[in-house]
Amino acid sequence: MQAYTAANSLRLPTAAAIVMKGATAIPRQSNAVAARPVGVARTLGKGEELFAEGDAADFFYKVVSGTVRTYRLLNDGRRQIDEFQLAGDIFGLEAGAKHRFSADAVDVATVVAFRRRRFETLAHDDPALVDQVMSSMMRSLERAHDHMMLLGRKTAQEKVATFLLDMARRVSNEDRFELPMQRTDIADHLGLTIETVSRTLTQFAREGIIKLAAASRSVVLCDRVALQRLNA
Repeated sequence: MQAYTAANSLRLPTAAAIVMKGATAIPRQSNAVAARPVGVARTLGKGEELFAEGDAADFFYKVVSGTVRTYRLLNDGRRQIDEFQLAGDIFGLEAGAKHRFSADAVDVATVVAFRRRRFETLAHDDPALVDQVMSSMMRSLERAHDHMMLLGRKTAQEKVATFLLDMARRVSNEDRFELPMQRTDIADHLGLTIETVSRTLTQFAREGIIKLAAASRSVVLCDRVALQRLNA
């Protein structure tokens, strides 16, 4: 683990560390450095769990690189993916004492953990971090509302179109982008079967709405108007 200062979310300098389960404290270097809001950087391997539903919510997290999925397992074993957390997203800051969802890495991912009970200190020492937290929480709330509507009222084509437009905006804001997740993940997020997701993507490609690169997760949005019409 590496210490992390909120002043630079990509550079991870050595400083005082917040100790989390599985992390090692890094000695303080100076009073000036120790006064900065810090967290602990952790790298997760593909599929590695960050926390499980019901775990104590002692930390909240910021994604530095890679993708993390938050999900819940239903009683019959089905998985419902709540959200994909991308670089810059902050998540895991719960209203209660326990996590409501589980979280693991879609691919190799680096996250920074901040101790929840130090949030007031972090707010005092680095207002910019608090602004990041609030902005990220508001975006997450908007996506949660959109996701609820998506699951409840939209057809399979509308769901996939909405997902592609959202990922294009979040990943690159361009027409060509790489999907960080597999189609199984997309299906579990949209409440569809993997066969339906694959069939819908193939139909979009056949109609010239998107272009799919063979044997990769590369997507090109060829007809945004058609996708936006489905997303309306």
